[in-house]
Amino acid sequence: MKKMTAAVALMAVFTLAICLIILGSVSTELMNALDIDSGRFGTLVLALFLTSFFVQLITGPLVDKIGHKPVVVFGFAATSLSMFILSFATSFNVALIACIILGIGAMSVNTVGNTLIPVVLFEGKDPARASNFGNGFFGLGYILTPLLVVFIINSLNYSYHTALIVIAVLCLVFLALALFTSFPAATTGFKFSKALGLLLNPAVIIAALGMFCYTSLESSVSTWIKKLMEELYSNSTGIDATARAGLVLSLFGVAMMAGRFLTSSIKNLTAIGTKVIITATILAILSVVLMMVAKSPVIGIVAVIIAGISFAPIFPTIVGITFAKFESGLYGSIFGIIFAIGLLGGTFVPKIIGNLSIGSTIQESLLVAVVIAVILLVISLFIGRIKNTGTD
Repeated sequence: MKKMTAAVALMAVFTLAICLIILGSVSTELMNALDIDSGRFGTLVLALFLTSFFVQLITGPLVDKIGHKPVVVFGFAATSLSMFILSFATSFNVALIACIILGIGAMSVNTVGNTLIPVVLFEGKDPARASNFGNGFFGLGYILTPLLVVFIINSLNYSYHTALIVIAVLCLVFLALALFTSFPAATTGFKFSKALGLLLNPAVIIAALGMFCYTSLESSVSTWIKKLMEELYSNSTGIDATARAGLVLSLFGVAMMAGRFLTSSIKNLTAIGTKVIITATILAILSVVLMMVAKSPVIGIVAVIIAGISFAPIFPTIVGITFAKFESGLYGSIFGIIFAIGLLGGTFVPKIIGNLSIGSTIQESLLVAVVIAVILLVISLFIGRIKNTGTD
């Protein structure tokens, strides 16, 4: 039964990847169908992440209070519903509603997956390593979602509507499996006041700041890679730029998945996690700069691969290092705080980049991402040094 619990946790982070990459996967098709520009498309991304911010603040403590099962079942259901609505959307407002529901589902599966994985993998003894391994399946979702969309649209000659319906059905399958799975019991005597007390904990605050910068980077790159590559392919003749760009987006997922699985092979990762984050952030800066100066699709692809590999260990290692400072009964509340703050970055930074690209290019607008990456590097110097000075 423990294996099934771990499987559902992995399904949860896989589904989170679907939620966060789906708009980027169908960006061109959706913009054309709804007749909107990159600025209004950025508003859809903003709606997804702003909703996610508020929902994450609730689902974190909720998991600690009522347990994982009801939250993950609800999450799979909401995600499926959002895909169905988005697939039939004929106006911007309907798509906006779908993105709001998507944010609710995303944070429900997110909280369950990322708080359960450090408990059920590696016997709960190396949370940073477990988080990296588990989030390798997040990378898998980043790979398969754009590939599925490209395959359905270009190989099977169906529309993006069909791709969204297929994903919706897959989420229903995950929901059915979760219904027949047992989960660890909720914390006895948990009070929401404990979650509020964590807001002033230095270890939680520094992790939240790091997550803000990281989520800004990942959401910006995953949202705009396809558009960036279309810009780089624009001078190439005899190819389908949109299809090629979709495949490059999948490469980002491949690199991220590989990076997390490779990082999870490092034993006692929690102890050296700070060094891993610093090194990865330096590479992340390099990758975004390379995207900005790329003059050909080949250079753009290299930059995307480096980005995926460098981004890979940052989020799960921040989570693992932070969890190691607290008892497991507070994981939901801690994760809720740090990821909610992170979502603020994912809410506004892709929107800013989209707005700046109007009348310009995505490539030039990525300067915003470079600045965020430099700030993350500064923060990463302190993540391992700041201890939990509060009470569990």
